[in-house]
Amino acid sequence: MARRRSSLGFLGMFGRSGDLRQLDTALRGVDLHPALVPEGAKLTIVNLMKDHWSDEPPPQAYPPVALLLGYCIAGPEAFELSNGREHTLDAERRIEAALEAGDSFDAQIILMTLHARLISAEVLERYGLSTD
Repeated sequence: MARRRSSLGFLGMFGRSGDLRQLDTALRGVDLHPALVPEGAKLTIVNLMKDHWSDEPPPQAYPPVALLLGYCIAGPEAFELSNGREHTLDAERRIEAALEAGDSFDAQIILMTLHARLISAEVLERYGLSTD
């Protein structure tokens, strides 16, 4: 079965695809305005999600992705102010597990924020991340 493609829309005539709208909604749910994430990065994220799930990612898959993405972009302090200690600890556990695992879905999200230069300097320093 052919995979459905994501769409940014075109000159206001065609709408954004459902996966990008769901990601935007999930980003707002972690208090990260979608405009702060470049469209190319969002397309990469939804494509990673499509690779991770055999079929279309289920709607409940978007909030955990946005949580990790939001933590990486906002940094620990700003993220905790908006989302609370429990969500911050969850994101930190996921980052630590991704660093141990090496190649995982969460590691790919973290790597994307690193290469897109979206990752917070605090996160870089805390986890010793670099592009080398």
